[in-house]
Amino acid sequence: MVRISNGLARQRKHKRFIKAAKWFRLGRKNVYSQVRRALVKQWQNAYIGRKEKKRNFRRLWIERISAAVRAKGSKYSVFIGQMNAADVQLDRKVLSNIAIVFPEVFDKIYDEVVS
Repeated sequence: MVRISNGLARQRKHKRFIKAAKWFRLGRKNVYSQVRRALVKQWQNAYIGRKEKKRNFRRLWIERISAAVRAKGSKYSVFIGQMNAADVQLDRKVLSNIAIVFPEVFDKIYDEVVS
């Protein structure tokens, strides 16, 4: 008689991985070794994507603030330097949202920082 080692646990593990690869194509969705490789690659790309997302949003916020500041006739770098000198504790995300949603509030912040 053949000895079965780790039978049900292995089946459950394989089933869990194959279920996670439900939308993959060809053997990548039902051949365990290919599923495993595909999922590892997917997880790596997801990790990288989460880091890139942060970079992309910061770049977007900077572009929005820069556009709002250029409308006032100044430069982004000068504005941020003056904000640091004036000790204004607003991050780029908040400043970007204020510049879009409440332009008059951004105008007041700009006037406070520049003067």
